[in-house]
Amino acid sequence: MSAGGETIVAQLRARASFLGFSTFGIAPADARPDLPQKLQSALQSGWHGDMEWMEETRDRRESPAALWPAVKSVVMVGANYAPDENPLNRLTDKSLANVSVYAQMRDYHDVIKGRLKDLAGLLARRTGAEVKVFVDTAPVMEKPLAEAAGLGWQGKHTVLLSRDAGSWLFLGTIFTSAELPASTPEAEKCGTCTKCLDICPTDAFPAPFRLDARKCLAYYSVEHKGQIPLQFRKPMGNRVFGCDDCLAVCPWNKFASATRDAKLSARETIRDAGLSDMLALDDRRFRDFFAQTPVKRLGSARFLRNCLVAAGNSGDRHHLPAIERLFTHESPLVRGMAIWAVRQLADTAETEGLRAKTLATETDPEVRAEWSQ
Repeated sequence: MSAGGETIVAQLRARASFLGFSTFGIAPADARPDLPQKLQSALQSGWHGDMEWMEETRDRRESPAALWPAVKSVVMVGANYAPDENPLNRLTDKSLANVSVYAQMRDYHDVIKGRLKDLAGLLARRTGAEVKVFVDTAPVMEKPLAEAAGLGWQGKHTVLLSRDAGSWLFLGTIFTSAELPASTPEAEKCGTCTKCLDICPTDAFPAPFRLDARKCLAYYSVEHKGQIPLQFRKPMGNRVFGCDDCLAVCPWNKFASATRDAKLSARETIRDAGLSDMLALDDRRFRDFFAQTPVKRLGSARFLRNCLVAAGNSGDRHHLPAIERLFTHESPLVRGMAIWAVRQLADTAETEGLRAKTLATETDPEVRAEWSQ
C-alpha cells in the first residue's frame, strides 16, 4: 500500500463523512468471485418472482467487471436512515396506512446520487482515473460488495447490517479504474439469532441468508403489478408500501442512532398517514402527497390496491363508503381489491346487494372472480 494511496483514501473518507455518509470502505473489483454462482442459484430457484429485469441483467450483474471491464476498485458508502421509533409499533394501529421507513422520506436515489457524484469527482481529480456512480439503479450487487468493503455484513434477512446503523443503511457505489487500497472485509456476526426469520409473517426465508420474493410482502406491495395473491392479503395487515418486520426486529438496531440527516428523516405526514385519507386520494392528489418519494413510482392504482387490502384488514366499517366509491375506478386492480375489502367488512345483505350491482356492469373476468374468492 503506497503512501499516496493511503492519502487519497483518507481524503475520500473525510469527504464522505462531510457529505453525510456514515460508513465508507473499498473493495477490489474481483473481491466476490462467488457472486455468479449465488445469483444463478437464486434465479434458477425462481426467488425473484416476476422481476424479469434480474434475469435480463444477469450477465452484467454477476461481477463489477462484467458491467464495466475497466473497473479495478469499488468504493462503497452507506448513509444512516434509522428511524427514531420502532416501526413494528405502528402495525397494531389499523387506522394507519403503514409505509416502510425507507419510503417515508425524499427518494434516497436522488439524495445519495448527488452526494456520490461529489465524492466521485474528488476521486477523479486526485487520481485522474475514470469513475462511475450507482445508487440501486444498475445491475450491481451492492450488499455483497459493501460486505467486502467492510461496511457491514449481510444478515440472515439478506439486508446489510452495520455496527452503527443496524439494518438502516442506504448504499452508494463508485466504480473506478484506479487501484485503491482495500478495506478489511466485515465478518458475519448474526450468530445463532433467528429473530428476522422468525418474525416474517409469510415465511419468506427458505433458509438463513436466502429470500424468496414470491412470499415477501415488500415484493407484493412494491414490485408486483397484479392483484395481491389471496394468501398474502391477511398477512399484509396495514402495510401499504413495503415491510420492515425483519429489519426492525434485529438486535443490532439497539446500537443504531436515529438519523440526523434532514433529507433522510421521515415526513410526518407520510409516517402518520391515516388509511381513510389515503383511500380518498385521486391520481393528482396521490402524486402531490408522495412527491419526490419512492411511493410515487408505485402509481396511484397499485397504491390504492394496497390500501384496500389494509382497509379489508382493519375491521372498520367506516371505510365502506370509500371502498364502494372505488368500485367504479378505472383500474381493475382497484375494483377487484375493493370487492375483497367489502367482503371483509360488510354484512351478508350488504354484500349481496353490492355483488348484484357490480356484476351487472363489470366485464373484467378477474374482477368478477373476486366475488367468489
